Amino acid sequence: MRTRGVSAALEALNLQALAGRSAQDVFLGLVDFVCPNGGTVDDGIAREAFIETIVELAEQGFPDLDALTVDQMQTVFELYATHAIEARLCNDIGTNAIVLPASAQAVANVEMQLRDFIKNGVADALAKAGDALQALTRENVLGFVDEVYQDAFRILLALAEAEDDKDDDE
Repeated sequence: MRTRGVSAALEALNLQALAGRSAQDVFLGLVDFVCPNGGTVDDGIAREAFIETIVELAEQGFPDLDALTVDQMQTVFELYATHAIEARLCNDIGTNAIVLPASAQAVANVEMQLRDFIKNGVADALAKAGDALQALTRENVLGFVDEVYQDAFRILLALAEAEDDKDDDE
């Protein structure tokens, strides 16, 4: 997209109908291409993360796609990766792979600490990736998300146990 332009990138994806549309329309049009509906749980998590990213971009004001900077592209990717990791962890909580403390306040504390950890972990991993971000593939993105997710999973377990122990002591 950066080298050939938005229209050429959309045409390469057979999405030329989105050319010339607003950034919001382009992102919404990409949802079904990037994350098709009706797939696996992981596909649903990816779709939810992409939609959450679009919502956050809408709140911040969509960037001009024709003038998208590297920093803006990195921000979009950071938002997506953060939302994907949070959604995977929520799925783990829902399937009881992780048990949260009983107290609502303790859960809120864990959630806040975890969100900060994920955002920082994603930003750090992107900084380490450097120029490799120029050639992102689906496999690279999934590997990147998996790596930060595994770290976040371990942190979530530790935070949940610490908050639960603190509740027991009170």
